[in-house]
Amino acid sequence: MTAAPRAARVAIIGAGMSGLCMAITLRRAGITDITIYEKADSVGGTWRDNTYPGLSCDVPSRFYQFTFAPKPDWSHLFSPGAEIRDYFTTVARDFGLAERIRFGTEVVHAEFNRDHWQLHTSRGDTQDIDFLISATGILHHPRYPAIKGLDDFAGAMFHSARWDHNVALAGKRVAVIGTGSTGVQIVCGLAGEASRVELFQRSAQWIFPLPNPAYSRVTKTLQRTLPSLAELTYRGYRATIEFFAQALVKPGWRRRLISGICRANLRTIRDPRLRRALTPDYQPMCKRLVISGRFYRAIQRPDVELVTERIDRVVAEGILTADGRLHEVDVIALATGFDAHAFLRPMTLVGEEGRTLDEAWRDGPRAHLTVALPGFPNFFMLMGPHSPVGNYSLTAIAETQANHALDWIQRWRGAEFDTVAPTQAATDSFNTEMRAAMPDTVWTTGCASWYLGQDGQPELWPWTPDRHRTRLSWLDPADYDLRSASRSATASTPTSREYHGDASTS
Repeated sequence: MTAAPRAARVAIIGAGMSGLCMAITLRRAGITDITIYEKADSVGGTWRDNTYPGLSCDVPSRFYQFTFAPKPDWSHLFSPGAEIRDYFTTVARDFGLAERIRFGTEVVHAEFNRDHWQLHTSRGDTQDIDFLISATGILHHPRYPAIKGLDDFAGAMFHSARWDHNVALAGKRVAVIGTGSTGVQIVCGLAGEASRVELFQRSAQWIFPLPNPAYSRVTKTLQRTLPSLAELTYRGYRATIEFFAQALVKPGWRRRLISGICRANLRTIRDPRLRRALTPDYQPMCKRLVISGRFYRAIQRPDVELVTERIDRVVAEGILTADGRLHEVDVIALATGFDAHAFLRPMTLVGEEGRTLDEAWRDGPRAHLTVALPGFPNFFMLMGPHSPVGNYSLTAIAETQANHALDWIQRWRGAEFDTVAPTQAATDSFNTEMRAAMPDTVWTTGCASWYLGQDGQPELWPWTPDRHRTRLSWLDPADYDLRSASRSATASTPTSREYHGDASTS
């Protein structure tokens, strides 16, 4: 007689996109003892925190969604942030996650003890669980610029992820500091509303021009009534993006094509001096490519100005640049990005033998296959180090990683082991393999970006996203330390889901 599967107690840190994905993946597999810890008062993660004017996703809406929760009535090819936030709110409700989420509760300390984790929260609670999943995201710790005098400004000033909607912007003079995707979107959103917009640029960005048409009523009806069409559309976007994603990791005609489109787009700037100022000194895609069909039109408006002089300091009246010019403004928007290397910190994570995450990551974040850490059993990460996050759908990555974690949890439920963690040797081998592949990527062609770690090397997956999906769909027991209460390690019998070498040639 077959024994009933063990009941797994799972805690998920974060109720953003990846946390919801993990919880739903577990529930669909029949695992119900789930607790989601969310420090805010609602779901949505980055789409909850970011509400600035002009916000939209730079991945097509019909690919930036869960395969198990298609939305037929997306409004645009690249839908606005509020619509994406509402999508995740609806998904959480439809899958009954509300009663599983502890809002306003932050996990401040987690420690592994023999065969389970003990969590300590900001409310003083503790919980023992079998598996711990980090779904804290990568863009949630705002980074503020080291500019003198920020506190001296007399007007309104806020980070793009902390936008103050109580500040009226119509007719105001607005300074935007930062020229990544966020800065570009804010300029597009404010041009024509504010009386004047000044964009302070430290480094120019390559802009890939894509229109953002609205979907027709007919298209939405077809997507709703023909589920096979919705699936085909998703797969079509995925195949197209993955085909051109090879430009990121391999030199060749795809890289030359995308580079040529960006350079041709730049030539639409009529003023030669403005065009020169907007010309980056690095290859397209070395930094995350900015997707916008409106920015070059907006920056050429008479009420929008590009400022390339270095900021000397902020004063009460506005921004003083190194040339001595005072830029008088009413509002300063800091589009200065996030600490993309914090991951689940500042939470304290303690693994086997008292080793902390800070100790394990002393030389920078490292993981095995983007999802696990040696010495931290029964712990998995979504959007962990080396994930393929460059201009790709994070929902697709989250599903791949969630399914990988579920596979291990299901084997735990079958009593094949009590604890699982990658070996140090397997993790080192994976990181060596990754670094060997890195020179072919566009990220090593010479630029400074948030893709780079503290050693100056890119921390992204150096292959195509489909290889990530293939690699994580197989479990290789030889790369893991599997332990049980009755023995220190197990030699599992391979199953059809186990990895026997990389089948992908990408």
